[in-house]
Amino acid sequence: MVAQKVPFAIEVPDRAPKQRYYDPDFFALEAEQLWSRTWQMACRLEEIPQPGDYVTYEILDQSVIVLRGDDGEVRAFENTCRHRGVRLVEGPGVCEQQFTCSFHGWCYGRDGANTRIPMRKSFDLHNLEAGDTDLRPVRCERWGACAWINLDDAAPPLRESIEPAATILDAWDVETLRTEWWYACRLPVNWKLAEQAFQEQYHVVQSHPQLVIPGMRYGAQGATFDPRAFVDAEIQYLRTMSDGMAGMVHASDVKVAEGLRDIDLPADADEAAAIWNRTLNDAVVAAHRAEGHPIPDLNELDRTGKNEPMGYCFPHYFVLPMYSSASSYRFRPLGPEETLMEIWSLTRFPEGADRPKPTPPEVWECDDERWPPIPAQDFSNLPRQQLGLHNRGFEYMRLSERAEGHLSNMERTIDGFLAGRTHEELAPALREVNVNPLVRPIVELDL
Repeated sequence: MVAQKVPFAIEVPDRAPKQRYYDPDFFALEAEQLWSRTWQMACRLEEIPQPGDYVTYEILDQSVIVLRGDDGEVRAFENTCRHRGVRLVEGPGVCEQQFTCSFHGWCYGRDGANTRIPMRKSFDLHNLEAGDTDLRPVRCERWGACAWINLDDAAPPLRESIEPAATILDAWDVETLRTEWWYACRLPVNWKLAEQAFQEQYHVVQSHPQLVIPGMRYGAQGATFDPRAFVDAEIQYLRTMSDGMAGMVHASDVKVAEGLRDIDLPADADEAAAIWNRTLNDAVVAAHRAEGHPIPDLNELDRTGKNEPMGYCFPHYFVLPMYSSASSYRFRPLGPEETLMEIWSLTRFPEGADRPKPTPPEVWECDDERWPPIPAQDFSNLPRQQLGLHNRGFEYMRLSERAEGHLSNMERTIDGFLAGRTHEELAPALREVNVNPLVRPIVELDL
């Protein structure tokens, strides 16, 4: 097909025009061509454990009910009464028997079928055609302990759309991770800027100086390797990540590492690092399996090349596994310069253990003092970036070909959607972006 012209397109791979991050027409085109055609993580399955449990997923002006059916399956429907368009429900809840429209009393069962139309005989028959008064279904699939929706009936299956991240995260057994806490933040920035703040490591030294710890790996410049200082530095890093993210490295795993402080390591830096990593991996796995927690063999993940620190599922969902646990991020645009970011801390519990439904979080502002230190540091940069883009003398972002390559790959994939490329044409680009973005260089995309 002939591609449509994309305004403010990425014409030079390492330069991103600033208007992509605030122009209302560009934002409207994303709503029309991107968010209407992509798989989106709508909820964690823990939110709808029993028949009748539902949540509403909001994306821009679209609202979707995600519901656990009587047969245990998860289904999705447009959150709109088929009579005069009233939203049926707000937020999460339990559908005891049926949804009832608050305006005129039209009713719908848990399967979406219309069950009652008051004064039915007052309607012409063409407004009562079989099936046409049922709730409009939305494509819904399950993966990674989450329910996903897609507003495009022609889109490929979920699994095809999020590979190779799905295979990597399956190896981490993300299906067995459960929510420990769930936070939400309103960021006064474009959704792409919000995501990209977490998709490169170039910012770490300047933005997170507490993570630059002397003694890690090779110690200070020119210094002789000290195995004891190396272990102390590794444990300090794990503790800093745990405290700074309120659990990206779970406190239980830090405790396991503390128990290995007296490990005897050789004086060779590479050999010492390898032994430390293998020993800590085995110790974490053993500790959790002793508690009845399902957990993969972390050293096997290393051996098979699947020990990736981030799985990215375009366009808005991340999982960042570390040892036993993981952080998970979801981003949704609220406007050209406003984003809702949610963070889950996910960890292991004994198989079959009862867990309460996660409670939807209060949405905090980005400068709320309750944020853990590391996201607070990231959030402090973002509003200044959004404001800085409006300066007249600033034209485009200059991207590092190696350190910020994923940002270019992501933006050019977005352009493919905005140009109206078919799903078949977009598939190779999706496989390039659904990877660990932290180490990805700029690559050729056949779009």
